[in-house]
Amino acid sequence: MPALLPVASRLLSLPRALTAMASGSPPAQPSPAADSGYVPGSVSAAFVTCPNEKVAKEIARAVVEKRLAACVNLIPQITSIYEWKGKIEEDSEVLMMIKTPSSLVPALTDFVRSVHPYEVAEVISLPVEQGNSPYLRWVHQVTEAASDPSTVPP
Repeated sequence: MPALLPVASRLLSLPRALTAMASGSPPAQPSPAADSGYVPGSVSAAFVTCPNEKVAKEIARAVVEKRLAACVNLIPQITSIYEWKGKIEEDSEVLMMIKTPSSLVPALTDFVRSVHPYEVAEVISLPVEQGNSPYLRWVHQVTEAASDPSTVPP
């Protein structure tokens, strides 16, 4: 008899699945975020370009020390092609990929602008909708002190 329970539960859900198919909408799927406790979009990946590795490392170390980010990856030797002051430019740069809570993106942007050598620093961010839940929780844990300015290192 216990072996019939899984079969019976699938049969009971069959009418809902058939109704969903007939209506043209897919059956409801459980949200991956619901099981993990992660709120989609609460972590962002911010991107900053730097003129060289020295500048990128200095900024990366500072944002992690100030707890404005949990982690920064440096991607060397990217080529950027852009228009600047009416001219098409081509430069070798270093791309920083910065993982931070979305709530800290404004403070991260302000800090980067204050130390970056470019006249107009590129600071853009995209929300992270899904990912490895333990990692996403870690991003929040590592940066928690940044929400209380009295605990941020100078």
